Amino acid sequence: MAEPARLLEGPASRLCSVVVGSLDTDGGEHLPEVRMSVQTWGRLNEAGDNAVLVLHALTGDPHVVGEAGPGQPTPGWWPGLIGPGCPLDTEELFVVAPNVLGGCRGSTGPSTPAADGRPYGSSFPVLTIRDQVRAEAALADALGIRSFAAVVGGSMGGMRALEWAVSYPGRVRRCLALATCAVATADQIAWATPQLHAIRGDAGFAGGDYYPGPGPRAGLEVARMIAHTTYRAAEELQDRFGPAPQLGEEPLRGGRYAVQSYLQHHGRKLVRRFDANSYLVLTEAMNSHDIGRGRGGVEAALRRITAELTVAVVDSDRLFTPADGAVIAQAPACRELATIHSPYGHDAFLIETEQVFDVISRALQATPPAVRAATPRSLRPSGLW
Repeated sequence: MAEPARLLEGPASRLCSVVVGSLDTDGGEHLPEVRMSVQTWGRLNEAGDNAVLVLHALTGDPHVVGEAGPGQPTPGWWPGLIGPGCPLDTEELFVVAPNVLGGCRGSTGPSTPAADGRPYGSSFPVLTIRDQVRAEAALADALGIRSFAAVVGGSMGGMRALEWAVSYPGRVRRCLALATCAVATADQIAWATPQLHAIRGDAGFAGGDYYPGPGPRAGLEVARMIAHTTYRAAEELQDRFGPAPQLGEEPLRGGRYAVQSYLQHHGRKLVRRFDANSYLVLTEAMNSHDIGRGRGGVEAALRRITAELTVAVVDSDRLFTPADGAVIAQAPACRELATIHSPYGHDAFLIETEQVFDVISRALQATPPAVRAATPRSLRPSGLW
């Protein structure tokens, strides 16, 4: 394990950078060296089996809990989840939160220098969720983790949690998939399409090779505004803003509506902290998500899961609908299909922490099936490195 880059919350929390080897992608491309950034809490036991993997969503990062600070522009996105006496109790568990492959918070991504010393930019390969999970498995190997007590994720993180349970059934005892799907739907891909076009259509995009310039800032801002609309429920936006003008502005005289100001605020916030190329790579990985690809379909893939499976849906989610979660819950290994009741839409998996943490706590208290000593060859992922 690499030496800690710095401490974020005292000696129990570390941010590390680990080189995990090379990667051959599902698209037939090759990354000669993959580096993974990871934040950890607690200690790994001698058996290497008390780890919990926490997987972030599209524009998240490894900083699950803790304050913002130098080098960390945002506070933790699931405050209260990790620590002594918390749902993920660091007195007992070793909690691992990696930055996703293709991201821009320390793991290898489009802004990372390639072999020629220049950022990959447009030459960075197309990734799948499965590619990202392979990199995370290599990270687990590097950290000495033999199996995970649980893998937890929401949205894009939930896609990776499911892929973990399907690809590595012998290494996952519990899987918690929140506000996610087994295969990307046409509706989800449709919402992503104008986001991708907004970024690529910005003159600052320069074909993806905009470093060290500012890049497609306006395009990324628009992409985030579109995405954020899908993250909230229509009823919440109406109740919160309605057709009211922004304070002190008159739409009929060139001013904005309050909801316009709200979306622009979130778009500009993302531009300050996220790389547009990473947004493209990760969005396209989500578009290609399909646990059934090459496995005989979704139903066959779900039968491969041996981990104790918990699925949670948000009743007002219009992006990853309750029906999407119900498909996952058809897996024979599913022990609970929980519903998060909220007016906030998809973002409720981050907002309604009391309900979400209750689901996580129940799943961890359940007695999981034993991890098999050896995974049958037919279930082992092929062509990993």
